[in-house]
Amino acid sequence: MSYILALDQGTTSSRAVLLGQDGRVHGQAQTPFRQIFPQPGWVEHDPVEIWSSQFGVAMEALAQADIKADAVAAIGITNQRETAILWDRKTGEPIHNAIVWQDRRTAGFCDRLREQGSEPKIQEKTGLVIDAYFSASKICWLLENVPGARERANRGELAFGTVDSWLIWKLTGGARHVTDVTNASRTMLFNLHTGQWDDELLDLLNVPKSLLPEVVGSSEVCGKTSGVLAGIPIAGIAGDQQAALFGQMCMQPGMVKCTYGTGSFMLLNTGEKPVASRNKLLTTVAWKIDGRTSYALEGSVFIAGAVVQWLRDELQIIRSAAEIEELAASVPDTAGVYFVPAFSGLGAPHWDQYARGTIGGLTRGANRAHIARAALEGIAFQIADIIDAMETDSGVPLKELRVDGGAARNNLLMQIQADLLGVPVTRPSNPETTVLGATYLAGLAVGFWPDRETIAKQWRADRRFTPAIDENERRARHAGWSQALARARQ
Repeated sequence: MSYILALDQGTTSSRAVLLGQDGRVHGQAQTPFRQIFPQPGWVEHDPVEIWSSQFGVAMEALAQADIKADAVAAIGITNQRETAILWDRKTGEPIHNAIVWQDRRTAGFCDRLREQGSEPKIQEKTGLVIDAYFSASKICWLLENVPGARERANRGELAFGTVDSWLIWKLTGGARHVTDVTNASRTMLFNLHTGQWDDELLDLLNVPKSLLPEVVGSSEVCGKTSGVLAGIPIAGIAGDQQAALFGQMCMQPGMVKCTYGTGSFMLLNTGEKPVASRNKLLTTVAWKIDGRTSYALEGSVFIAGAVVQWLRDELQIIRSAAEIEELAASVPDTAGVYFVPAFSGLGAPHWDQYARGTIGGLTRGANRAHIARAALEGIAFQIADIIDAMETDSGVPLKELRVDGGAARNNLLMQIQADLLGVPVTRPSNPETTVLGATYLAGLAVGFWPDRETIAKQWRADRRFTPAIDENERRARHAGWSQALARARQ
């Protein structure tokens, strides 16, 4: 058995990658799927389409490498987090579209929870702030708004899962209803200190415990596939950001990575003790391996690469995402334009679910190149805000930021990021660290690799971006960003 099959179920596409022991890709496939927007601020996916697209690319990757299922030592799964799916335990049919992590329909529900004084308790137990981002409010919405859902849930007929749970249910033919600790820690129902679903929070939110999956480690065999791919151990599970942290080999406390995808997510390894944030960052599980749990501080930017998609699809000032780098580089600066891409509110450290996107500082001389450059700066400024909060919480100044994800291939964005942070930004030779993380977690569980030291040797730097502006310019640009943020929030 010479390969690990990684399933990477993302917000806009499903991927499958077949990797060998040296971390080299032997087969891969990717396909986009529909984004459903029933109302402004609402985002949904079809769970059946998620499954069919993910299964399809898995088969395509195997065919590309010309191998059969018995050559696969294990499957590792990494997934978009917080997205909520409810399905019928008998039929396996979803009762509604998946409510995606970006969805804001439950903002009012979250406001009411906050007004009741529930935030300190929820934050202490889960490490999370109250926000529509997390799964719990989405579960509540489905139970209250899908006809008959509450009654069926109370009778134990329904199952809840984040996307990892849904895929494992389908892969095992309904034999296993599980999630791993990283995904559980993003629901707002999981107690970081006990490592269990929290009964008090379930009662507070009126969520039946029978809905919930069993919580397992991130690197352990939790089931075997059925059907066409029968007999492959499912041995690694991690939410996409935690998988990227592991794939970046950020295994020591103090190491930080940032993934630039649809959103942008930064994680700081804090070791085997959860660190409470004083600056509205999230405390989350990094992974659980061999019974030992590691934790992280996380900052989430809801809109990163998605702003480039918006410039392409809605504003139509570029024809492809790759064009933005050349366009933005055609001007030396933004000419005072600031772009705050708060299409879905603002994440950490601001947590303003009512903020909306703004383009400010426009003059008659501003053109599409300035807007494009301001869009890239808007991504980088959001990351800089999170780094400030992380340094304050941890007391450890940032020495290096390891980066990955699709937008990390944009050299101009990476240079802007280094400029705004004042520290080097390092891109690995293999930027697909999310897939690598899922692969490594699965491989460790089945002995495909003997230990973490072996896989750590596979990490190599591709390019290092060093700051090219001085502290005075950095502060001046950040002052303008702070003013733009204030307008987006009002």
